[in-house]
Amino acid sequence: MSALRLVSSVVRRAPRSSVFGRRGYAAEASDKIKLSLVLPYEAIFTSTDVVQVNLSAATGDMGILANHVPSIEPLRPGLVEVIESAGSSKKWFVSGGFATVHPNNMLTINAIEAAPLEKFSSEAVRANLQEAQKVLSGNGSEEDKAEARIEADVYEALQHALSTK
Repeated sequence: MSALRLVSSVVRRAPRSSVFGRRGYAAEASDKIKLSLVLPYEAIFTSTDVVQVNLSAATGDMGILANHVPSIEPLRPGLVEVIESAGSSKKWFVSGGFATVHPNNMLTINAIEAAPLEKFSSEAVRANLQEAQKVLSGNGSEEDKAEARIEADVYEALQHALSTK
């Protein structure tokens, strides 16, 4: 008997319930994600149920909802918006870090620095950005220019976040 006939005869004789699993109703899906926003010195959110988190990933801005595909994203300086319920949201400016989306509706954001957006003054940000740009266009050392470039990038991101407040 050929191998194909042997396999097909076994399949025909096997009870249907063991070959095909019985499908049931899907379990109730959660519409919330558990957010942990952690700094090296402070936990801002610890497994808090939220509806959505919008963040500035290195690959672009992204929104994370329940049942998001698991991923790890490096964060660039920018806004993290936490939407807790239908209308309320909290906005934080982060200087960088990583966001990890876990498969069980959990999101962990490890940030280097973060502060509520309302704690920033647009005038102070504008003045510091101009100072960083002066150093960039000046005759300073390469090290000074590299630091000024980082400062300018952060202040530009902060200025953009404040303008979309």
